[in-house]
Amino acid sequence: MTPARTPAPSGAASRDAVPSDADLEARTAIQPRTRRGAETKAKIFSAAERTFAEQGYHAASVSRITERAGVGQGTFYLYFTSKLDLFEQLVVDLNRRVRKAMSDGAARGRSRAESEREGFREFFAFTAEHPALYRVVREAEQVSPGAMRLHYERIVDGYREGLTRARDSGEIGAEVDPEVAAWALMGIGEMIGMRYVLWPTGESASGTYGADARSVPEDVFEQMVALVQRALGTPADVPPPAPAGPPPGAP
Repeated sequence: MTPARTPAPSGAASRDAVPSDADLEARTAIQPRTRRGAETKAKIFSAAERTFAEQGYHAASVSRITERAGVGQGTFYLYFTSKLDLFEQLVVDLNRRVRKAMSDGAARGRSRAESEREGFREFFAFTAEHPALYRVVREAEQVSPGAMRLHYERIVDGYREGLTRARDSGEIGAEVDPEVAAWALMGIGEMIGMRYVLWPTGESASGTYGADARSVPEDVFEQMVALVQRALGTPADVPPPAPAGPPPGAP
């Protein structure tokens, strides 16, 4: 069992402190030692994801989150020191999962053009399944700027590395700056996702944030992919030619 932690004080200083990247890394690196512990922490993350999305950080309470997760408040403090600690770790957890989805998608590509397509496809699928990603990360700008910055920088780090390799191998234009392109492409994905995944659903009749969200419509997706390909100077990813038929006159 994970050792119990002392809850953080509830004063303004604890709420307003901006965590360093190293502090966030250290806290999120601590994992439960048992499978049961990992499952309990995952249940708390899931409940927090929905509660923060529906109520916002300030209105959400630890008691509401633990009730939803089906655990006691004492159990909560085995894994998190405070509501703020949970919020920051949730940002990191969502970031880890969305990056994995994008990476798995990109790995299916046989070229940079295909990797871009499949990476974006998985990003939009993830955001449709987890619309809270948008609200949580945007609220982090006020609640925990360090966590918000870490979220975006981690995505850009992996993106920049892939674009650098693609430029060196001639798969994208030699004039493309991987750093600038990584930030620009991330912005494209976030805004397209917000417009076509999140906004059409808004608040459902039951008040559930992002309920019934669907991935980006295919025609919008293709327009976006074509724009990205032109910006990067990648050839369009066309399907392989069909096998050749028998020569003319063959029996």
